[in-house]
Amino acid sequence: MKYFELEDDMRIRGRWLLHNPIDGNGQELWHGQFFDGLELSIQLPLRIDMFDRGQALDFSTNAFGVPVIHGRVKAVFEQSGLQDQMQLFPISVEGQSDPYFLMNLLRVIRCIDDERCKEVAYRTVEEGYESRIGEYRKVVDMRIDPSKVGGVEIFRPWGWQTTLIVSERVRSAMEEAGVTGAFFTEV
Repeated sequence: MKYFELEDDMRIRGRWLLHNPIDGNGQELWHGQFFDGLELSIQLPLRIDMFDRGQALDFSTNAFGVPVIHGRVKAVFEQSGLQDQMQLFPISVEGQSDPYFLMNLLRVIRCIDDERCKEVAYRTVEEGYESRIGEYRKVVDMRIDPSKVGGVEIFRPWGWQTTLIVSERVRSAMEEAGVTGAFFTEV
């Protein structure tokens, strides 16, 4: 099985850029909570404003890498049987009447293959990240070990959790559905 990093395609000219999500209490959501693979309890309704108005996309992330997906992408994920691998929260996107969802992935897998990556570096005590010692500080040309993934098809790699990884099957389903905004790189 092949796997791919799923990124927001920033090469699209005239595309929108999203701010940070706001919860039902009017508070900005802390982006870090979306990288731990844990179920979240979020005060609804959610909304997200535009940083830069432009072409609406089916898949995008805000500046901190929190994914926002169109209802079409939700349908692709449901048809692929991925409901137990993510949490989806309805979110109102400024200027849009279509359904959008904030995505929280529920799987974090220790699968980065250090030997096959071009370069890796780890967090140390000297850097002041006591709670993150041993996690990656740098990963160049990331490669994963597919044997460590199991049956999971959408996840974040442990130690480099700002990254989204999808299986070849999920990538193909998204491409066949014509999902806009998604960019894939084999890992």
